[in-house]
Amino acid sequence: MGFRMAATSQRVGGEYRSWQELANSERSTSRSWGTQEILAAEEEVAQSLLDAKERAHQGGAELQQLEAELRKAGEEDTRLKASLLQLTRELEELKETEASLERQEREVDEDTTVTIPSAVYVAQLYRQISKIEWDYECEPGMVKGIHHGPSVAQPVQLDSTQLSKKFISDYLWNLVGTDW
Repeated sequence: MGFRMAATSQRVGGEYRSWQELANSERSTSRSWGTQEILAAEEEVAQSLLDAKERAHQGGAELQQLEAELRKAGEEDTRLKASLLQLTRELEELKETEASLERQEREVDEDTTVTIPSAVYVAQLYRQISKIEWDYECEPGMVKGIHHGPSVAQPVQLDSTQLSKKFISDYLWNLVGTDW
């Protein structure tokens, strides 16, 4: 009856058949089937077609949702890659800073094990020779200390802004005794 569309395919019972094949099978079976059975079969085919369309529509909606999720995931991936790149740069900078600090630490260790002890030795040697105890915390431009002479301790206070370096040097050398 209603199966006159040629070259249109429909899935029926797991196989694809053309409307023409269905129509031919309908003609041969219409003799044995009643009109009610044919209408019921047509309704069943129509319902399965509607169900297939609904599944296709749901599949399309699901596809759009998955595409949106994929797009979001791609954006998140891009953001995370940028963040990773920035963190990698920061890590490299921190490694460089760490290496620089380790170099400085080695230099400071060298200074404290070599330079400072030798400077302390030289300062002690100067004190023993000159017998002058220097005031290292005096204001800038002043030369201060105490000279521990043979009989009495004498304060030393010279203003380097008003006196020449030669005068200060001669004055201090005159304090040093020649009795060795």
